[in-house]
Amino acid sequence: MATGNLAAHDRQILQAVNGGASSLSFVGSGFIVLCYLLFKELRKFSFKLVFYLALSDMLCSFFSIIGDPSQGFFCYAQGYTTHFFCVASFLWTTTIAFTLHRTVVRHKTDVEDLESMFHLYVWGTSLVMTVIRSIGNDHGHLGVWCWEQRGQTGKVVHFITFYVPLWGAILFNGFTYFQVIRMLNNATRMAVGMSERGYQLDARADNMKALNRWGYYPLILIGSWAFGTINRVHDFIEPGHKIFWLSVLDVGMAALMGLFNSIAYGLNSSVRRAIYERLDLFWPEKLRRWFPCSSKSRGQQQESELVSLKIQDPQ
Repeated sequence: MATGNLAAHDRQILQAVNGGASSLSFVGSGFIVLCYLLFKELRKFSFKLVFYLALSDMLCSFFSIIGDPSQGFFCYAQGYTTHFFCVASFLWTTTIAFTLHRTVVRHKTDVEDLESMFHLYVWGTSLVMTVIRSIGNDHGHLGVWCWEQRGQTGKVVHFITFYVPLWGAILFNGFTYFQVIRMLNNATRMAVGMSERGYQLDARADNMKALNRWGYYPLILIGSWAFGTINRVHDFIEPGHKIFWLSVLDVGMAALMGLFNSIAYGLNSSVRRAIYERLDLFWPEKLRRWFPCSSKSRGQQQESELVSLKIQDPQ
């Protein structure tokens, strides 16, 4: 978040935008973490990956809120932890995409055996990128945010250690979900062609819902970091000229990544069903008369955390 050469009033606005958006992401991702810890039925491997994603988002948002450039060492520690958990966040999205691809496209059932490799890949890569980020950091000049790199070398290293792996993750997720969606479309057409009309309508509706949901996943990272990438490129070209409205979009959208992830990845049918079932235990009898649609009807939807369609070979 480059904010140098901005007026004090503009910096205060950016700080308020960052604090407000990061707080929303902290609450959203924290809610998913809490659901995972409270509801035992959610502790399946697919949602466990969502839990790690939400945990990374929650910590990334937390460290984005705190930290003062005047606090020296604490500020540097805050900047590095922010970098670490933000990188971990978009890396966990690649493990979710990989799991979905391996399960749906390649029909493999060994994804749970890869959990240790996922941890090594995510936390190890995040640590390496964070350590490399210290190269070229101008410790004599701090910006408005502790995450900001001031020197030219530091800006290049920051771009390499964050935005290069970020857009690599975006390309990987986009290509992976494209393959998943294409295969499911083909499987749906084959299944519909061999089924009764009533089943055809239900299958098409369920599959389109799942495909539309998966199609949003790569767009979250693009929407969260597109303005930040543009702002970094502009900062390379014209380091002495900051565009305020671009900085607002950069700060605001990046800070909302955790909220977007919690809605797209976390608030699936399994989570909603678990919440409805708990609410039914404390739902007053008088209110049930007015709101008869309880978790029983919603619980009939056997949608998985990540894979909403079960592909079966036609007999």
